[in-house]
Amino acid sequence: MMIISEHRRQRPEYIPNKISNDSYVRVLDTTLRDGEQAPGATMTITEKLALGHQLAKLGVDIMDVGFPASSKDDFEAVKMIAMEVGNNVDDETGYVPVICGMARCIRSDIDIAWEALKHAKRPRVLVFVPTSEIHMKYKLQKTPQEVLMLAKEGVTYAKAIGFKDIEFGCEDAGRSDKEFLYRVYGEAIKAGATTIVFADTVGYNFPIEVAGFVADMKANIPGIENVIISVHCHDDLGLANANTFAAVQAGARQVEVTINGIGERAGNASLEEFAMAVKCRGKDLLGGLYTEINTKQITATSKMVADITDMAVQKNKAIVGANVFSHASGIHQDGILKHKSTYEIMSPEDIGLTQSQKNRIILGKLSGRRALNSRLVELGYDLDEQRLDEIFGRFKEMAGRKKNLYEEDIKSLVCETQI
Repeated sequence: MMIISEHRRQRPEYIPNKISNDSYVRVLDTTLRDGEQAPGATMTITEKLALGHQLAKLGVDIMDVGFPASSKDDFEAVKMIAMEVGNNVDDETGYVPVICGMARCIRSDIDIAWEALKHAKRPRVLVFVPTSEIHMKYKLQKTPQEVLMLAKEGVTYAKAIGFKDIEFGCEDAGRSDKEFLYRVYGEAIKAGATTIVFADTVGYNFPIEVAGFVADMKANIPGIENVIISVHCHDDLGLANANTFAAVQAGARQVEVTINGIGERAGNASLEEFAMAVKCRGKDLLGGLYTEINTKQITATSKMVADITDMAVQKNKAIVGANVFSHASGIHQDGILKHKSTYEIMSPEDIGLTQSQKNRIILGKLSGRRALNSRLVELGYDLDEQRLDEIFGRFKEMAGRKKNLYEEDIKSLVCETQI
């Protein structure tokens, strides 16, 4: 394979507003909050707790686990995850995930969030305000000055009641006036925010725009050097992961992602895609960027989310789709049988998947003689060239009639040529 060194660099000591190694990218998983907002993806408290434990096995730095003020069930789920997952410290590494909950810049929301999150060793609150003209005018029905005050007061209050780790977000930042956006971020930083998040809430932006926003933020917001820049992208134009990478290359050091990319409307940036792209190309293309995601837990986590939410993963989904390590073309099959890295840039084992050669090579009308012979050998047949030629001819005829060929079909071809 062309990846992947098994050497893993150390996860930096967790300090809310700084990362000691600039090559490290924090991963905030928001499957339990934004992911659950996908239509039909609601989860029970028990399911959320189980997924929280699995996300800890995956090694996420922060998990955004819900909106405590939204319902009694959400409050209980956030509290339970904070108490259990948020106190499960790894004896060897000291790792324990930051447990985050969302709140509007309203005192009652922040109070409820504190009551749910205070039980975690590392509690974080995410407070936010909308900053685009369309959101301020039609949804919030407040003036820019009122929104500016909301942001300042929300962060100030969160700090006053006990939060030391405060993430501040501007909803629909990607469609906001830049000058106003930077003023809001600046006030939040002065009030005590430790992370600020650029949110492409409606998946409107292109990578070049997102990179420009992050670069401008670094250049124009006083105190920006004392906080972490985060990025939260939606996939309405299919650009969520591309935008996330653009932000990271411009200086963001936290990404907000979900398992299988689930989320509102078209979904969010995908954790597994980001993590594996960094693992594959972080060293040679991204200046040494890395995460501490345990990629061998990706398959198990993806399957758990699909099962809990009843949202099937499409077969050609990057990293976790059923077709990712499967090959149907005869030319590709020949290459794979000779050397796996001819057509695979990662191995199934990298994502915790054990897959036999049989599952990799999909026999059908596009398959060649070599692929058929490989399957025959797996089934215990050792055939001479003449016999193989005869079976291959019948195989191509059958493959032209049937979409899927199974072991029984191959065995029947062998039996037929014996008659």
